[in-house]
Amino acid sequence: MERKKLLSEYHPVFYFLSVWQKRLKRYWHWRASKNKYAQYKNTTDLPTRIKKHQSVLLRKLGDSDMQLQHNKVENLKIAIRAIDGIEIAPQEIFSFCKLVGLPTRAKGYKMGMELSFGQARAGIGGGLCQIANLLHWLVLHSPLTVVERHHHSFDPFPDEGRVLPFGSGATIFYNYKDFCFRNDTSHTFQVRLWLSEKCLEGELRADTALSYAYHVEEKDHEFLKLGEVFYRKNEIWKNKIAKFEGGKILETSLVARNFARVVYVPEVYREITLNDLTDEQKGRL
Repeated sequence: MERKKLLSEYHPVFYFLSVWQKRLKRYWHWRASKNKYAQYKNTTDLPTRIKKHQSVLLRKLGDSDMQLQHNKVENLKIAIRAIDGIEIAPQEIFSFCKLVGLPTRAKGYKMGMELSFGQARAGIGGGLCQIANLLHWLVLHSPLTVVERHHHSFDPFPDEGRVLPFGSGATIFYNYKDFCFRNDTSHTFQVRLWLSEKCLEGELRADTALSYAYHVEEKDHEFLKLGEVFYRKNEIWKNKIAKFEGGKILETSLVARNFARVVYVPEVYREITLNDLTDEQKGRL
């Protein structure tokens, strides 16, 4: 089933107007909202590490230009300076876009790869989603509350080198597709980010130790073929576990139910008809 084109896809002018209409709406929300956004930076580690993760910086993705990957690393360096050390106090909201700002050439950002309208293409500041992906994975392993997250509506590349479950990331597009999470606890949390020789590294830290931890797992993963189009589905679940009670599960929750178009041919798949899809899945075709 072919996706109906949006007005913004017909001409660059329509796209420009659509983007800035949404950006202005977000600016107004930031100005009018009573939300308290995290902005205090502390470059001394808080005492407790909640979760650590790393992701490889340079990956060969299809036939994409590797120079875009190298440019992405330069983009990450700039964005990291705006985020590393940020503390999220009780009731504060972490906003990726508010902290990083609009990526521009004047700030030093370069052309990196970004995913848009079902394809990979070059764009200023491309690659910053790698930070958002890592941050979301850290937050999933904490009691922090995700209040805004967007994910890509398609899967552009096979899983070579993939570590995290499909659909567990977060995409950002300044400023109306943001990644935000809120601290609904009595603890203060801190984000630490840095680059090692080969990886983007990150930690989520807290002012005190927690008596529980989290385990995130993927379920019901499958590739499907509907007509001549491939899709991918899975579910991501989160378990809250008591640290000192033999791994007792305190709470289980569904994080995401994913269903996305695949733009490559998977090795293993199952052929289906429309009748095999749920109403939610049909709405994503």
